[in-house]
Formats: sequence, C-alpha cells, structure tokens
Amino acid sequence: MPLLLIPLFVIVALVALIPFTIVQRYRVGTSRQRARGWLATINLVGLALSVVFFLAGATITSYWDTRALPYSLAGLAGGLLLGIIGLQLTRWEPTHGELHYTPNKLLVLALTLVITARLAYGFWRSIHAWRLAEGDASWVASAGVAGSLSAGAVVLGYYLAYWFGVRRRYRRHARP
Repeated sequence: MPLLLIPLFVIVALVALIPFTIVQRYRVGTSRQRARGWLATINLVGLALSVVFFLAGATITSYWDTRALPYSLAGLAGGLLLGIIGLQLTRWEPTHGELHYTPNKLLVLALTLVITARLAYGFWRSIHAWRLAEGDASWVASAGVAGSLSAGAVVLGYYLAYWFGVRRRYRRHARP
C-alpha cells in the first residue's frame, strides 16, 4: 500500500511546483539576454519540428473534436502575429560586436497569464466534463481541448516568429 502513495506524492509535488515554474518562466522570459546565432538556430529548428508534430496531433484530435485543427491553425496564426509584434517591442542593444535583447515585459506577462488561465480552465473544465459526459457526447470535445490546443499554438507561433527574428537580427548584426 505505501508504494501506491509514491505516484500520488509525485503528482501532488509536480502540481505544487506549477506556480513556481510560471514565475520563473516570466523572470527568464523578460531578462536581458545575449543573442547567439547557434542558440537561435537550434530553437528555430526545434520549434519548427514542434509545430509539425503539434499540427499532426491536432489533425488526429480532429477525429473527436472537429474544432481542434481550425482552432490550432488560428492560434498559430495569432502567435506568429504576436511574435512579430514582440520583435518590434523588443529592446535591442548592439555593443562591441555583441547583440543583447530584452523582450517586452507586458507581452511576456500577457502570454504567461493567458496560458496559465487556459491551463487552469482546462483542468477545471476537464474534471467537470468527465463527470457530465453522456451518451454520444465526446469527452474530448466537452473538455475544451480545442481551446487548449489553440492556446498552445499561440505560444508555439509566438516563439517561432520570435526566434526567427532573433536569428535574423543576429545575422544582420554579425555582418561587418
């Protein structure tokens, strides 16, 4: 019996750490950073692969909830637009052969709060949908999965556009 309590303890510990990780994500996301070409390239490639797999997952999820793919594509488009706006609002500091940047705090805070709110709502909604799902009603559709996918797509789109812009700005700055 005590061994069965270990997974429960791990789950409770992970849930308890969520607020800490959100605050840390905001702090790191708004700090002054040095642009590095190799890091921007790795992030860009990783995000591009993530978008491909994300859209594949949204396509599969469309079997249960027809809104999953359209919401995901709309979220991705919105995220790309936010990423472009974020690049315009970023403070760029070229110094002695290096390029530093500081992302806009309000935009990072807004993104963080939207995702946090969507996670909390999705958790709450899925608990209620699990209890209320009846007959032909799909639990996936009634849990609001399409909205959660859309929120995730906003983040992917934002960072894809943002890292593309950081890489492009770095390459322009690195040229003599």
